Amino acid sequence: MTTVGAYEAKTHFSELLDKVERGETVIITRHGAPIARLVPVARSADDAAAAMEELHRFRRERRPRLDGITIRELIEEGRV
Repeated sequence: MTTVGAYEAKTHFSELLDKVERGETVIITRHGAPIARLVPVARSADDAAAAMEELHRFRRERRPRLDGITIRELIEEGRV
């Protein structure tokens, strides 16, 4: 975590954004007191939806089985 004064934050704003883009948190202070926090934006819902679609595609293509029994069969039997 980086801490910078307000004047320095204004002067080096693009450099601070680069740090935040890499995942770092930046605290901005005024007269030594913290007044703001720059943090990376959380991953979007689109990323989560894409990950879920990839998981579903994998399951459709691979049809995982446990000792010859599909996961669907286990669900239907009430074992999962």
